[in-house]
Amino acid sequence: MPHSSASHHEHTHHSLENDLPLKRDPTQTHAYLVGGGIASLSAAVTLIQDALVPASQIHILESSSLPGGSMDGAGDPTSGYVIRGGRMLNSSYVCLYDMLSTIPSLTNPDKSVMREIDEFNNKTANQTHARARLVASTHKGPEIVDSTNFGLGKYDKIDLLRMTVESEGALGTKRINDFFDEDFFKTNFWFMWATTFAFQPWHSAVEFRRYLHRFIHEFPRINTLAGVDRTPFNQFDSIIRPITQYLETEGVRFQFDTRVTGLAYAPTEATTISGIHTSTTSNSMSTTTTTTTTTPATPPTMDTVTIPVNPTDIVIITLGSMTAASTLGTNTTPPAPEMHLPAALTAPDGAWALWSSLSQDQKPHFGNPTPFYTRTAESTWESFTITLSTPDFLHTLARRTHNAPGTGALITFKDSAWLLSIVVPHQPHFPTQPDNIHVVWGYALLPSHIGNHVQKPMSACTGAEITTELLAHLDFPPEPILAHSLTIPCMMPYITSQFLTRTHDDRPQVIPPGSTNLAFVGQFVEIPDDVVFTVEYSVRGAQMAVFGLMRLGRQPKRVYKGERHVEVLAEGLKTLLFGAQGGGEGR
Repeated sequence: MPHSSASHHEHTHHSLENDLPLKRDPTQTHAYLVGGGIASLSAAVTLIQDALVPASQIHILESSSLPGGSMDGAGDPTSGYVIRGGRMLNSSYVCLYDMLSTIPSLTNPDKSVMREIDEFNNKTANQTHARARLVASTHKGPEIVDSTNFGLGKYDKIDLLRMTVESEGALGTKRINDFFDEDFFKTNFWFMWATTFAFQPWHSAVEFRRYLHRFIHEFPRINTLAGVDRTPFNQFDSIIRPITQYLETEGVRFQFDTRVTGLAYAPTEATTISGIHTSTTSNSMSTTTTTTTTTPATPPTMDTVTIPVNPTDIVIITLGSMTAASTLGTNTTPPAPEMHLPAALTAPDGAWALWSSLSQDQKPHFGNPTPFYTRTAESTWESFTITLSTPDFLHTLARRTHNAPGTGALITFKDSAWLLSIVVPHQPHFPTQPDNIHVVWGYALLPSHIGNHVQKPMSACTGAEITTELLAHLDFPPEPILAHSLTIPCMMPYITSQFLTRTHDDRPQVIPPGSTNLAFVGQFVEIPDDVVFTVEYSVRGAQMAVFGLMRLGRQPKRVYKGERHVEVLAEGLKTLLFGAQGGGEGR
């Protein structure tokens, strides 16, 4: 798919204002990256390519047995495939796309991952243009909604424009539904915006405002999602594995099954890390990562180790986790019930426990995790992955929606009590997926509600019951589809915790004031102008951390702002006022 006006080649670097001393000597620097998700992987790439730190001096400490963090993908045709979450990619992601242009493809080392993604999206058969973005339930059965009509009334439009000009300071801890009447949340615009980005009415007005500014260039195609870029396979296989292989080939040291429990500090006025406290399995080591599945062995022996950190070294920690304490069900069992708060703080990955510990270290600039991990009723949703052994579902859906697999983006059932949405990706979605196997992913924003057809909360449903509810919304006969499907549900209590209302100081800066060798990255740090719940946010934060701690006198490329382009701003406002492609308006 051709990139939009936000080409990832058009931005330039700018100097980084930094109070730290002169540039570090990379040959004398060891870098310890806590967490093996996309933020740490991006930091490792930046350390090698921009800071020239020898790869053998870069250490990635990951609590699980695989890299990738929330960007995962696993399974097989027999037990079913699993993808916990999906991510929209967009050509305005300048940091991510530039990094991927330096990573060799797994299939052709002479081709970059970014070129592979570009070539995939440039094929007409793979281009996204949803023809059934919203589906309504009527007395005649399911009907495709005219999503060019946003359904916004005069006061809805005024409220949207008013929010875009409000300052973040004025918005403070207000929620989205503090600014809009109840009818706004019944409009086609809200259904499309909310399910594209996973917003809820009680989420932060500040984050909603940032999204309005950040994605104004997507207003004219929010009903088709034509601005979405796809990867050839799931994002673990298309992004995480190539980056990991590149880092391993360069010599980066991965230490899996290693949980970081705290930090030691040098006795100085400044914040200087002198040690990293870890709990490590006795067989932890750098390992290859060519598979997406793991099989638990016998209970491991845990060793407590403190890794010494010199003043010349740096530590970059991924704070929090969107997928901590997530639980999987099966085709015949629902996911385990939601954890209570104490159990969540002892979740296996240790992400929230670590941040909670750091916030109590008498360091005033480490942020406050409490608003993010104590309100799971406001941050939970449930995803599901369907593995199909016959093409019946895909063929029938393609006829009804006029979209071949991989071209339809999200289909949202706006009258679903669970607010169900599904995506049919390009097949195969996994590199080793057989030709006769098909994968569908979906999620629901309201899993605690009673279903329209299955009379129980989604959270209490088996995978088969979730598929039954989906088929009823589509008015598809249950059989033979149910007999040839395996559905694995996934409950994620923190998946939108980064959208929760907060104060300005709850998210720490990437490099906290007074820090000499410590930085924070991930979805819970503060990066002005950019938006959380995107891969771009993690990559941008990683680059900020490396450029700052290594004192390179640089900062990442500017955040793309469509509102600075007259034609983009005009088209966005036109769409807001009159609908997409000339659609009408509501009351």
